Amino acid sequence: MNAALPMLAAATNGLLIGAAMVASRFALEQMPPATLALLRYSVGALCLLPPLLLIRRQRFERRDLLPVALLGIAQFGVLIALLNWGLRFMPAARASLIFATFPLLTMLLAAALRLERMTLLRTAGVSLSFAGVAFVLGDKALGGEAGWWGEVAVFASALTGAVCSVFYKPYVLKYPALQVSWFAMVASVAFLLPLATGEGLFSQETRFDAAAWGAVLFVGLASALAYFLWLYALARISPTRVTVFVSVSPPAAALLGWALLGETLSPLFLLAVACLAFGLWLAQRPTS
Repeated sequence: MNAALPMLAAATNGLLIGAAMVASRFALEQMPPATLALLRYSVGALCLLPPLLLIRRQRFERRDLLPVALLGIAQFGVLIALLNWGLRFMPAARASLIFATFPLLTMLLAAALRLERMTLLRTAGVSLSFAGVAFVLGDKALGGEAGWWGEVAVFASALTGAVCSVFYKPYVLKYPALQVSWFAMVASVAFLLPLATGEGLFSQETRFDAAAWGAVLFVGLASALAYFLWLYALARISPTRVTVFVSVSPPAAALLGWALLGETLSPLFLLAVACLAFGLWLAQRPTS
């Protein structure tokens, strides 16, 4: 199977994650974590609905409904709520660095379940990618006064994503990726609704300005596209080869901050890009 398109999809997913993390950090200044997650995936589900109606869908078997719904709740509800909560207590750079353990955790889990071979080249590639993330963030990753609870929350979100990456595989092989994406996203919206209500989403005092709503719309659109691309890639290449592209998101966030917000780039940025490029190349090498 030609892996070029799945790899391109996975790389685009990584770029969108970086952009969404920057926008989420902005939106969190006005809204709490579960509220942002609910609005984000409500927009995402609405964006996926028109193309879903145009494709040829396959009826879900009854035994698959609960697992796909639980994976959606974990991927969109638990993961994003934990990540948003952690982002309230630490800089986005440090959160990106912790979240970049996602590919390492995915590789270890897939190897433990004997779904993938933990080869030397792939291990080296994933490790180099993580080193590249550390270089690109430089001292920014160590700044701030975050407590360890925020760090634990972001790490738990990465672990949740790794579990979902491994266990989604049989369902995206069985059903269209777009169909799985939409159903999982709707399940997460149902899960997040009471949490956002508890945060006061529907109270009269809750008001967000136009910039916050713009950030929510962008993050929702990016999430819909990113999640579809992620499942599309998972159906065609191994979970480790897909999730290693998550390491693209911190450099993307750093570049966006430099281009749009006037933030400075670390002097190690070029070294980081070299580590990322070589690490991704190693991780994508075919195994014998």
